[in-house]
Amino acid sequence: MNDLNKKNKSISEEQFFLQGPNSRKSEFIFVLKVFFEFIKGFRVFHFQGPCVTVFGSARFNEEHSFYKTTREIGSKLAQKGFTVMTGGGPGLMEAANRGAKDVNGKSIGCNIVLPMEQQPNKYLDKWVGIRYFFVRKVLLSKYSYAFVVMPGGYGTLDEFFEALTLIQTNIMKHFPVVIFGKDYHKQLLAHVKQLSLSGTINTNDENLFLITDSVDEVINHIDKYAIVKFNLKKVRKIKPFNWLGERA
Repeated sequence: MNDLNKKNKSISEEQFFLQGPNSRKSEFIFVLKVFFEFIKGFRVFHFQGPCVTVFGSARFNEEHSFYKTTREIGSKLAQKGFTVMTGGGPGLMEAANRGAKDVNGKSIGCNIVLPMEQQPNKYLDKWVGIRYFFVRKVLLSKYSYAFVVMPGGYGTLDEFFEALTLIQTNIMKHFPVVIFGKDYHKQLLAHVKQLSLSGTINTNDENLFLITDSVDEVINHIDKYAIVKFNLKKVRKIKPFNWLGERA
């Protein structure tokens, strides 16, 4: 039994949970931890919207053209009145948050707790550290009226397809999704076309997102299909309850 406990401590909580059935006690404790992760996120983000979430790689530094473009997009989103939300880390996430702060806009992050790469960037007004990827994805989707997908890796594509799946299945409203970088994403787009030709998605599903190389087109698309379509100028602001220790 002691050997089993030592083994369990050597792997992450998620690995332990996903390796199969565990004791009822350990799985109940895990569910409680997930519950409190959600509550922690709700308390930080509940009063910050409406948001646009920008997905992108943590590995592009400020000298890269993608960083500069993402920073510009962050600025223009903030000027439209959006809170810019990201995964809270470095690279293109930092660039979007930094762009919002360039114009005194609101900037928030939902940071994943990892041993490398993922430390909160310094351009965040508010942020929360989340231990579980699936909780983080829910929080990034829950508060957003649009999604901008910048160049990235597995994590960025995971978040992109999560949003598309929720929209395709009508779990989430048809919020605008914009992919930036036609050349970078050309193989991805070719694969999406193959899905359509094979019948594994509907032809109309190819229209669930916009692909562009224009910052202005990103902003105009979100203006038309988020601000105008969902009448965001009249979105009711939710006030915090001081007696619950909530802060705007």
